[in-house]
Amino acid sequence: MTDINNAIRQYHERHGFGSFAPKAVLFDMDGVIYNSMPFHAKAWEKSMTEQGIHMTQADAYLYEGMRGVETIKKLFKEQKGIIISDEESEYYYAIKSQYFADQGYAPKMAGVEMLMRQLKEWGMTICVVTGSGQQSLLERLEGDFPGLLHRDLMVTSHDVDHGKPAPDPYLMGLEKCGVLPWEAIVVENAPMGVRAAAAARIFTVAVNTGPLPDSMLWEAGASIVEHSMDDFRQHLLLWHQQM
Repeated sequence: MTDINNAIRQYHERHGFGSFAPKAVLFDMDGVIYNSMPFHAKAWEKSMTEQGIHMTQADAYLYEGMRGVETIKKLFKEQKGIIISDEESEYYYAIKSQYFADQGYAPKMAGVEMLMRQLKEWGMTICVVTGSGQQSLLERLEGDFPGLLHRDLMVTSHDVDHGKPAPDPYLMGLEKCGVLPWEAIVVENAPMGVRAAAAARIFTVAVNTGPLPDSMLWEAGASIVEHSMDDFRQHLLLWHQQM
């Protein structure tokens, strides 16, 4: 783990901010709040294979964070040389979503609820910023994390025209929380999400919960790379004690 004080110093140098005073933490959902990426990966591979598109389960992690309909349009253009309509893409995404739902409930990511409760104790605002439109997960958030997550502090694929890796979702998250970039922390797990957060000029913690190498997260612009929510919480506690 990179020393957090050094990471903050580098963050200041990169963006020219004079301070770092986090008041809000913006969480991605898949692979961060829920351990749902293995389910997504299987659903992507099955649904795309049926359409003659090559997409392995490992590939799903590379596209994670991008809006599903955008991912499908990109794959069809790159592999088949055709531009499909929004309606066609939504149709194929509905199939993928059903394959995801058929696998049952994805569990909470280990350690994430304890992390959120610690942040809440410190008076931090918690927001969810996800490229997902997966209703089976979105509808669970408030019930699974009572008193921690609220619908008015969520940004989903339905709320923005340009999803990750564009900064738009995280810019909207900042707006919903009423904070500036240097007053927030993003918790991500995938390169596209990290790129989106970095483009929004937010201090970005990449918790690598998937099969991709750490180097991909660093290259995408992560401020820090961790390997579990518990590791991040422990390092955050140490940093908070030094403040």
